[in-house]
Amino acid sequence: MADRGTFARWFDRKGWVMVLIGTPYVWLLVLFLLPFLIVVAMSVATNTPTAPPFSFGGEHPWINLEPFSRVFTDTLYVRAFLTSVFNALVAALLCLLIGYPMALGLTRVSKSWRNILLMLVILPFWTSFLLRVYAWMGLMGKNSWFNGLLTDSWNFLVPIDWAVKSVPMMNTNFAVVLVMVYTYLPFMILPLYASLERLDPTLDEAAMDLGSRPSQVFRDVTLPQSVPGIIAGGMLVFIPAAGELVIPTLVGNASQPMIGKIIQDEFAQARDWPMASAVAVALLVLMVIPTMLYSHYQAKAEGSK
Repeated sequence: MADRGTFARWFDRKGWVMVLIGTPYVWLLVLFLLPFLIVVAMSVATNTPTAPPFSFGGEHPWINLEPFSRVFTDTLYVRAFLTSVFNALVAALLCLLIGYPMALGLTRVSKSWRNILLMLVILPFWTSFLLRVYAWMGLMGKNSWFNGLLTDSWNFLVPIDWAVKSVPMMNTNFAVVLVMVYTYLPFMILPLYASLERLDPTLDEAAMDLGSRPSQVFRDVTLPQSVPGIIAGGMLVFIPAAGELVIPTLVGNASQPMIGKIIQDEFAQARDWPMASAVAVALLVLMVIPTMLYSHYQAKAEGSK
């Protein structure tokens, strides 16, 4: 009984702390690391007509690196990677250009209006993601009012010889970037707002008192201090946008697929699981390395302070 009482007292003091600390690690181990190791194992397997469609050993090598060589040599995968990175970078840049003034404006309004505006920023998340993409498909159709508005604006600004009946938007990279900007814009605004909201407004006032113009204050004071928010928001937009599947499938150009579509086709249609796994691993490495480098230099910068 004494041993049980001692264990109970120890668990009350330290056990719950260990449980609380260990739960996130168990979660990551079971739902991230273990599935990732399975995908890595499949990426070095050999594609076979069996079920599941891959094999190790026997008449096949235990480690088959052919899928990885194809990832970096086959033009289909290289072009898909480049298209994904380009579209994601453009979407992240546009989200920054649109989201920064919005986040800065949120920090300059009263608290009552700030709460209302923040609610409006996250309001699209209350609607199904798929439904919002289908809504954009309707807006970008040839006979939609949105397309008609853009067509009339284009015809008004250009010579008569360049006039068009409708602006081609569907099944283009323009449509992919447009819908991704709309979808991921809150992921840029919220980190920027969190970064800008912590800034000391007296620094701006001091710079103005010393004769700086508003543009100079923004360039020399506000912008440098908001760099962590810019990087965090850029990663939150770029990483999911580069691996996006639904948006390119519904509004993108089939002749210029993004890497998410390639992975789906390899898994579902070609049933080449090793190839799909190799592409997925390459994509993950492409996404993780910049994040790790940023975390390293961020920790180094904070340690130097």
